[in-house]
Amino acid sequence: MFYPISCIHYILYLYTYFIMSLEIIMALQKQAKTINKHQVKAVVDYLNTTRNPYRNKLMFHLSVYAGLRAVEIAKLKWGMVLKSDGSLDDCIRLTNIASKGKTGGRVIPIHKKLYICLTEWLAELGGNPSPDAFIITTERGNQTTAQVITNFFHHTYKKLGYEGCSGHSGRRTFADNVLRKIGEVGGTIVEVKELMGHSSVATTQRYITYNKKSADAVMKLI
Repeated sequence: MFYPISCIHYILYLYTYFIMSLEIIMALQKQAKTINKHQVKAVVDYLNTTRNPYRNKLMFHLSVYAGLRAVEIAKLKWGMVLKSDGSLDDCIRLTNIASKGKTGGRVIPIHKKLYICLTEWLAELGGNPSPDAFIITTERGNQTTAQVITNFFHHTYKKLGYEGCSGHSGRRTFADNVLRKIGEVGGTIVEVKELMGHSSVATTQRYITYNKKSADAVMKLI
């Protein structure tokens, strides 16, 4: 059967659109799930029962309250959270090297719960660490890796039965919480982009999830 060129082009267009849509759906399905405040508490309660509770809680808080990637948690050094006098700073000064290498460095205000975890871990280590020392280490005091951090989160969420959660869940949760609150203080998605260490706003937009209740509420205000 003979098909006009325009018809063939249209069929190819539909096929391409279908494939692209399918790829997007599959990608979304693979995105790590966020965790709610009740689940956050459950994770903290569980980590309190583990062999190294102060270190483990700090790893979790760096993820969910600072939005750090696994590689950033592994490469974070005390000099990035301490002042020159050795006391804890009010922000994380993450370097590019500790992030993606050439980019990703940023300044992140330290959440009050994260501050407590840093204080506890600092006390556990005896205080006065070298600025070049890694914050998260193995039980033997050696540098850990991004894969070890990822495995830690996977094991923790699996232990609690949180299906769909992974090493990226804390970071996605941080982004989701900031995105929902930033407008209340006069901020925009640009500030969220900076906190996340994204190279573009388009990347940050991928973290946005549709909330019908919020959409309905906004429509009543305009």
